[in-house]
Amino acid sequence: MMDYRRLGKSGLKVSEFSFGSWVTFGKQVDGNDAKSMMTLAYDAGVNFFDNAEGYEAGNSELVMGQALHSLGWSRDSYIVSSKVFWGGEKPTQRGLSAKHVIEAAHAALRRLQVDYLDLYFCHRPDIDTPIEETVRAMHNLIVQGKVLYWGTSEWSAQQITEAHMVARAAGLTPPVMEQPQYNLFERQKVEADYAPLYDTLGLGTTIWSPLASGILTGKYNAAIPNDSRMNLPGYEWLRDMLASDAGQEKLSKAKALGDLADRAGLPLAHLALLWCLTNPRVSTVILGASRASQLSDNLAALQSKAKLTPEVIAEIETIMANKPAAPQRF
Repeated sequence: MMDYRRLGKSGLKVSEFSFGSWVTFGKQVDGNDAKSMMTLAYDAGVNFFDNAEGYEAGNSELVMGQALHSLGWSRDSYIVSSKVFWGGEKPTQRGLSAKHVIEAAHAALRRLQVDYLDLYFCHRPDIDTPIEETVRAMHNLIVQGKVLYWGTSEWSAQQITEAHMVARAAGLTPPVMEQPQYNLFERQKVEADYAPLYDTLGLGTTIWSPLASGILTGKYNAAIPNDSRMNLPGYEWLRDMLASDAGQEKLSKAKALGDLADRAGLPLAHLALLWCLTNPRVSTVILGASRASQLSDNLAALQSKAKLTPEVIAEIETIMANKPAAPQRF
């Protein structure tokens, strides 16, 4: 059964599993498949659908928008997001200037065919734009009713804190959520760097890549399947990462985790997804899928929550041996 968690200190309830379009929509997934997978997710209790202007140069949002328009769901029954940073090649089409933040929001609204964005993320920090300019642009969009909540993606704890300080000093709306990578291999930011922010700032997290680009499914243990994202044009960097020494070490740990998952009576992918949910600081885990069967399988992990016992979690920690040190308190 799907549970719902507050997005940080906000009153917004997001499904613990959500559905994202990175790599898939507009590349591997067309309109009909998008509609069927979004229906599958929605019927399973998913209420958050994640997107970005940088996903397939806006085509991902077009595909999702066409699906939303066709499905005709009540607007108050789902949450949709966009992210701003990579809008095009021109200098004014990139980054977090007030001009691009506002124009990108308007473009996302058109592509997604909605009147407002529930969540709007700064897809990366922009060292060329003062944080106050970005915070004020987000605040203005919220005042205009075009965005409900804004947040960040892959910002440092210091940058998020600075955005809050600027907002507090100027009477502006601060960021509510961060979208970091988080999985059994990538833990430092969520578990250590952001630790002071959860209680002090009420930070929520919408985590991406819970399966580490498929490594934590076990499908790369023997070879790279022809239909995997690692064989997609433009994603060669994933294949190169897997071939590196660090990638091979990850594969070795994935095999050990697979053996543990077998003993626990669940697939490796389910073990990895459910492990993410054991962290109460995770607001939602974003799932990605190129096929309905893949999405259905991932959603089925929720039926196995009881199998992730304290003993299994302890064995996971022994295999991974990468738990970040708790931040020092002075």
